[in-house]
Amino acid sequence: QVYLVESGGGSVQPGGTLRLSCAASGFTVRSYCMGWFRQAPGKEREGVSSINMYGRITYADSVKGRFTISKDNAKNTLYLQMNSLKPEDTAMYYCAADPNRFCSSGLQYDHWGQGTQVTVSS
Repeated sequence: QVYLVESGGGSVQPGGTLRLSCAASGFTVRSYCMGWFRQAPGKEREGVSSINMYGRITYADSVKGRFTISKDNAKNTLYLQMNSLKPEDTAMYYCAADPNRFCSSGLQYDHWGQGTQVTVSS
């Protein structure tokens, strides 16, 4: 059984930092496409970042230069380091996983976590 458990969300002021974690079980993050998504109230879910099994990384334009995705294969955990946070980053953040090796464009991820809330406000 695949499980994804996110943590690390919270409330921060603009310009602040957070690091989200996604602990995985039932599979190895090394061999899966792993992604972060977010959904703000009243908005559609959007892809934030992804990393495939070959280490190829993508970012949404809105987070480039501020967010960094990484994974620790030994801990079987995915991370999202978020710096210079803005109010528009406020959303529920979800971790997702799929056995697709390449993180193909438009991929419909098979597995999702329950989400962790990030709120950026002064």
